[in-house]
Amino acid sequence: MKVDLNSDLGESFGRYKLGLDEEVMNHITSANVATGWHAGDPLVMRGTVRLAKEKGVAVGAHPGYPDLLGFGRRYMRLTPEEARNYILYQIGALYAFARVEGLELQHVKPHGALYNALVKEEELARAVIEGIADFDRNLIFV
Repeated sequence: MKVDLNSDLGESFGRYKLGLDEEVMNHITSANVATGWHAGDPLVMRGTVRLAKEKGVAVGAHPGYPDLLGFGRRYMRLTPEEARNYILYQIGALYAFARVEGLELQHVKPHGALYNALVKEEELARAVIEGIADFDRNLIFV
């Protein structure tokens, strides 16, 4: 049996350091890297992807609502078109860093309030899945 030990990482941004990414990375097999809307920024995203490569950790996108102030924990009503494009946009941002580091994205795990809303709103869930499929149908949805 194979177990994937997964963690949310790359949630620091600007001058704010959140979490113990370097230490955690030694104990996991896959990382959900924040894509800049609930947390993370381009420097943190690239550094997290680079660290995952060094440690042999699979990388996935961790997209959320555009809610940096609320850390993606506040519900936002989205149209299906907004949801689909928001997901595609955030996956694409992380993919750019993964590609530069010679990695492929393995999965997508929505963050916080968006993740919780998917359980209750079928239309939103469908739009998020479609956004993921627009990018790559082989990505695992967590």
